[in-house]
Amino acid sequence: KIWASKLAGDVDIINGLNHYIGMKTLHAKDFIEFTVLPYILVFFAVIFVLVALFGKKGFLYVAFWAFVIFGVVAMVDFWRWEYDYGHNLDPNAAIKVPGMAYQPPLIGFKQLLNFGAYSIPALGGWLFISAGVLLLIATLKESNFLKKFKKKNIATAAVLLPFVFLLSSCGNQGPEPISLNKEACNFCKMNISDGRFGAEIITKKGRVYKFDDIVCMNGFIEANDKNEIKSYYVSDYNKENFLIDATTAFYVQHESLRSPMAGNVAAFSTEDNADKFAKEKNTTYANWQNVNKFYTNNSSHNEHHEE
Repeated sequence: KIWASKLAGDVDIINGLNHYIGMKTLHAKDFIEFTVLPYILVFFAVIFVLVALFGKKGFLYVAFWAFVIFGVVAMVDFWRWEYDYGHNLDPNAAIKVPGMAYQPPLIGFKQLLNFGAYSIPALGGWLFISAGVLLLIATLKESNFLKKFKKKNIATAAVLLPFVFLLSSCGNQGPEPISLNKEACNFCKMNISDGRFGAEIITKKGRVYKFDDIVCMNGFIEANDKNEIKSYYVSDYNKENFLIDATTAFYVQHESLRSPMAGNVAAFSTEDNADKFAKEKNTTYANWQNVNKFYTNNSSHNEHHEE
C-alpha cells in the first residue's frame, strides 16, 4: 500500500520475493515523493477551502489547472518509476528469464510470472478522484460551457450512450499477441520463443495467460477453475505466432514436431490443413474435444519429469 508519506503492508515479504528475480528492494527513504506529497495535499486542501469561502472564479480556475497538472505529472512519475523497477534488474539475480521484464501495471491487473500484480486506488485515491470530478463539474458550470449544449443534444447523447457502451464491450474480444522471446510461459515459466506452438487463455475477468506449448495450457487448465475461463487460443502451425480459436481448431500429434515442452501437438485452423499434415506424418488428426486426451497424458508426464 502506498500512503502519502510511507509504504505499508507486506513490504518486507515483497522485497524478499522480488530479490530473487533481481528487482530493487522498496524503502520509503528512496522516494522524494513521500517528502513532497504531504505538502501538495495541504496545498490543495487550502486552495479548495479558499474556493469554497470566496467563490471566486480565479481561485477555481487556479485550483482546477493545478489539479490537472499535478495529476499528469504524478502519473508520468509513477509510470517512470514502475518502468525502472521492472526493467532495471540485477544481472546476478538467482532467477533470470531472458527478455522478461516485471513492470507493474499503472492501473489494473497484470500477470508477472506466477504472481498477479494489482494497481488500484485505495480510499484516499478515490476521495482524490472524487474531488477532481467535482472540481471539473464546477469549472464547466462556472465557465458556462455546459450551457452551450441544448436539450436536444443531451437527449441525443442519452440515446447514443448505450450504443457506446455496447461497442466498447464488444471491442478487444480477440487474443492478445504473444511477444516472442520477451514473455514467459505462465505454467512452466520458460521463455516463449517458438511461434508455432504458443497458446493463450483469457478469463472472464479479462486476465490473459500465455503458454509456450499446448501441453502447458492444458496443465494450467487442470490446475485452475475451468468455469473462470472465457476463451482458449492456440498458434496456427502454418502461420508463425498467429493465434486462432482453440475450440474450433484441429490438432495433430507427432514426436517429430518437437514442441518446447514435448507436447508435440500442432494446431491448424482448417480441417483440410490438419488432414494433409496428418497424412504426411502417417497419423490422424483430432478436434478440440478429442485432443485433450493425448495432451493430458503428456502434461502429467512433463510435470512428473520436472519434479
